[in-house]
Amino acid sequence: MTNPIFFGDPELVAAAAPGSVFALTGPEARHAVAVKRLSPGEDVDIVDGAGTRLRGTVRSAEPGLLEVDVRDVAVESGQDCEITLVQALAKGDRDEQAIEAATELGVDAVLPWQSERSIVRWRADKAAKGQAKWRAVVTSAAKQSRRSRIPQVRDVADSKALAAVLAGTDLVLVLHEEADVPLAAAVELALARSVGTGLEAGIRSIAVVVGPEGGISPAELQALRNAGAVAVRLGPHVLRSSSAGPAALVLLNHLLGRWN
Repeated sequence: MTNPIFFGDPELVAAAAPGSVFALTGPEARHAVAVKRLSPGEDVDIVDGAGTRLRGTVRSAEPGLLEVDVRDVAVESGQDCEITLVQALAKGDRDEQAIEAATELGVDAVLPWQSERSIVRWRADKAAKGQAKWRAVVTSAAKQSRRSRIPQVRDVADSKALAAVLAGTDLVLVLHEEADVPLAAAVELALARSVGTGLEAGIRSIAVVVGPEGGISPAELQALRNAGAVAVRLGPHVLRSSSAGPAALVLLNHLLGRWN
C-alpha cells in the first residue's frame, strides 16, 4: 500500500535532505494527526505539489505538528506529453466531478471554459471564487491519488478566446457526438506525423475539449476547427459532461504509454 501524502511548504520541502527532520505544521499537520491518526513509526510522504516527494517515518505527532525523519528525497519528472482538460462549466457540479476524476487519472492542467451553452456563468467575482474552488478540488484529488504534482488550474476562457488560449498546443481534440474520427485514430495519426520532426517526445501537448450539457455550438466547433482542432468521438454512446473528459484521459494514457 502506498504511503499517505501531505502537502508541505514548497521552500521547506526543497530544503529537506535525507537524514533531516521535516516539520509539517498548519492544516495539513492537523489533518495528519487528528483525522488520519498518524503515529510515530508510520511511513508518510510529504510533497510540494510540483513534483518533489519526501519519504520518511513519523518521529512525533502532536496537534498541529508532525515531525518526519526524512529517508529520501525524489524529484519526480513530469510526463513527456502534457494533457490539459478544457472543461465547460456545467450545472450540478458535473464540471467539478470531471476535474476530480481527471486529476486522479493524471491530467496535467484543467481549463475552465465559459461556453455559449453553459448554464453556469462565472462573472466578475464568481470567476475568482470558481477558480479557487476548482483548485481545492484538484488539490484534494491529487492528495487522494498520492500525486506529487497538483494539476494547474488555468484562467477561465470564453469561446471567443479559447482558440487563442490553446494556440501552441500540438493537438487539440474536441469531443463531439457527431464526429466521424475516433479519438484513438486521431491520436495515432498525429503520433505518426510527428515522427521525423526532431521532437524527442513527438507530441508534447494535448488538449481535450469537453462541452456543457447542451453540447458545443456549431460556431464554437467551427472556430476550433479553423484553429486546427480535430473533432473526435469516443464511442457509440453520448457521455455526460462529467464523464467524457475522464474517459478520454483513460484512452490517452494508454495510447501515450503513460500507464506502462
